[in-house]
Amino acid sequence: MSTSLTAAMGTSRRKRGLHIAAACAFLLFGSGSALAGTRVDNRSVTPIITQIDAGHFKAADAAITRALAQPDLSADTRNALAFQRERMRRILLDFTLSADDVKARVRKSIPDLTDAEFAKWNAAGLFEHQVIDGRTLYFKRSPSNLFRLSPEALAQRAVQTPLSAGAMESLNDHQRAIYHAALDEHRSSVLPQRVRMTQTLTVDADAVPAGETVRAWIPYPQAVPGQQEDIRYVSSVPTKHAIAPESAKQRTVHLEKPAVAGQKTVFSVTYELTLLAQYHAIDADKVQAEKITPELAPFVTERAPHIVFTDAMRAFSRKVVGDEKNPYRIAQKLFAAVDLIPWAGAREYSTISNISDYALHAGHADCGQQTLLLMTLLRLNGIPTRWQSGMVFSEDGKYSDIHDWGYLYLAPYGWVPMDVTTGRLHPAPSDDKALEWFYLGGLDNYRIAFNDDFGRRFEPPKQHFRSDDVDSQRGEAEWKGGNLYFDKLGYDFDWQILPAAQGRNSR
Repeated sequence: MSTSLTAAMGTSRRKRGLHIAAACAFLLFGSGSALAGTRVDNRSVTPIITQIDAGHFKAADAAITRALAQPDLSADTRNALAFQRERMRRILLDFTLSADDVKARVRKSIPDLTDAEFAKWNAAGLFEHQVIDGRTLYFKRSPSNLFRLSPEALAQRAVQTPLSAGAMESLNDHQRAIYHAALDEHRSSVLPQRVRMTQTLTVDADAVPAGETVRAWIPYPQAVPGQQEDIRYVSSVPTKHAIAPESAKQRTVHLEKPAVAGQKTVFSVTYELTLLAQYHAIDADKVQAEKITPELAPFVTERAPHIVFTDAMRAFSRKVVGDEKNPYRIAQKLFAAVDLIPWAGAREYSTISNISDYALHAGHADCGQQTLLLMTLLRLNGIPTRWQSGMVFSEDGKYSDIHDWGYLYLAPYGWVPMDVTTGRLHPAPSDDKALEWFYLGGLDNYRIAFNDDFGRRFEPPKQHFRSDDVDSQRGEAEWKGGNLYFDKLGYDFDWQILPAAQGRNSR
């Protein structure tokens, strides 16, 4: 973590009780449901969440058992308690390594790593870990994350190979073309391209008893005018399918198939769509504070558990924003500050009780964590924000990944995109300097958005816990015996860019 970020955060943290109490209704995690209509007894759940966050798993498990023995608990409270037991199981799937395991993995890249070097990096927080019931357990991706967090460790590798990165993380000709096309054509949506995408979800062999029905949800594109249009279903395996309506904020294709002994259960969907790039030429002097209408009000409020205006969040915001009043310049300051947080491979979102708070303090964050942090900070400053997520891909067919980004509202421009993980670009001397802020008001079109919000119910809804109750990018599956977690699933993307005029029927 940079010195400036550490200083801005300060040393004090708000006690978690307030935001955890507000979050308990949301902790019907598995369904990804909206909060309305839930009846969760916070007195039963809040202390257990606190115990789990503190690493007291045995005590939490005993408390869950006692709470579930109460005959008058609501079904929602029972479900929330059951999820906390599942959350502990998932945390233990993420935190699997001992200190010796971490050393052994790091030594594959740094053969002469000393115990003193490990201790120094460990003390600096570069190896994410938790103390769970007295055992120090390290995150399974912490050895590889080290090289994204420490320039010193990166330089000590015996073999200096580049770290993997997306094609859009450095200024390139595609971003330049979007910028110039938008300015030349006096429009914000430009350079349409037609893409055919096949998404596959695979359930491990014998994860479900033979003959039992496996239900699957594969993400499906949002219909977003000016961003992704003319969506056309092509085929699926199995053929029978149900596409969620365009109103679904986390859109999916629902499929069902019987499990066969000794065989993987494979689902897929193929579709076509037209993707448009965006660039909004924002003049900071024209941006004004927007009157918050009833339509915008939900986008400036807290939304526990992951968008909460904690004391630490307020202190960080004051440090970064200072006396600035212009909404766009406030957004630039906060965007730049969050962009300083190094990217690292993330633990599962369903295991984290407050993602924006986690991103503020962990010293690293992935795309969704950075996005939720930036959304929280912007909302704290009265700037409306909303979530978007899906996947990104390359033109050459060699790279794809799941990815999260968002939108902010700036009057008089309206909703404009932001991608803080791709972040600030570095224009060459011959480039327009405005390209530095391309991803604060612009977006490339090598991405597909599946979700226009986080933590929303599928249509049709799952009957068991969601594997990811925040996001929806990889796909989900279940059977009558329960959810099929990510350790039982695999996913894949396969795509081709089509001639511009091909297959433009809308759905």
